[in-house]
Amino acid sequence: MQRLILSLLLILSLNSFAQFPGMPAQGKASIDSIQSEVLGVSRHYSVYLPKSYTTDTDKKYPVLYLLHGVFDNNNGWIQRGHLQDVANKLIDAGEAVEMVIIVPDAGREWNGYFDMEGWSYETFFFTEFMPFIESKYRIIGDKKHRAVAGLSMGGGGTTVYAQKHPELFASAYAMSALMGLEEGGGLSPQDPKFAQLNKTVIENHCVNFVENADEATKENLKSVNWFVDCGDDDFLFDVNIAFCQAMRKAQIPYQLRVRDGGHDWEYWHSALYTALPFVSRTFR
Repeated sequence: MQRLILSLLLILSLNSFAQFPGMPAQGKASIDSIQSEVLGVSRHYSVYLPKSYTTDTDKKYPVLYLLHGVFDNNNGWIQRGHLQDVANKLIDAGEAVEMVIIVPDAGREWNGYFDMEGWSYETFFFTEFMPFIESKYRIIGDKKHRAVAGLSMGGGGTTVYAQKHPELFASAYAMSALMGLEEGGGLSPQDPKFAQLNKTVIENHCVNFVENADEATKENLKSVNWFVDCGDDDFLFDVNIAFCQAMRKAQIPYQLRVRDGGHDWEYWHSALYTALPFVSRTFR
């Protein structure tokens, strides 16, 4: 009887497969690593490759660098943001173009995208990580086909990276972004590790950067397509609005979306459905 049941299940499974021959391939996310001389350690990263990547071997793709938040790593956007599923849905629907998406690991042990004592992550990102990624994968590798996005601490990293390097990024999508801190503020300032992180956020204050920008810098910032996305219940709401006010005063175009929500994965997962089409429009 048991053998009969197993035989029936096998027949059913084969019939089910036969009903769906040539099922369409889907883009996939995986994990890889880079040995960094700048940091002196090996760093993981996640990479999403679109469905045609393995079949159209002559094709090159735009790239999105997607940054995670504090207390997280490169797995967050994959596991909790469901990056693979969202990208596949939007690409299949024609709402986003095929792209390579890279999620670096800024490290739970340091949690910072900027240079600090013992952790030169910003230097690593631009001098080592980006060149490595864009030589390893079939990436177009110019400003028009490169974007950066991120949440919370990664939203701050997104904004600062595009502010400092507008020649590299066509668009920047900041979600619930840590745009800056007041002196003495931030995470556990009594902890030396977090005190360093807080210090680098203050030094790279996104609002101050715009307010202090000269005319040449403002013109360069206008070459980036800016998008600020923050929930109305987010504790970083005020600094995000202050950034937009500074951009408005400096006459630098940007888009702002304020939606119902707080500082959580429900908000960031839903933001992907806007972020990927937004960067796709500049890629096109």
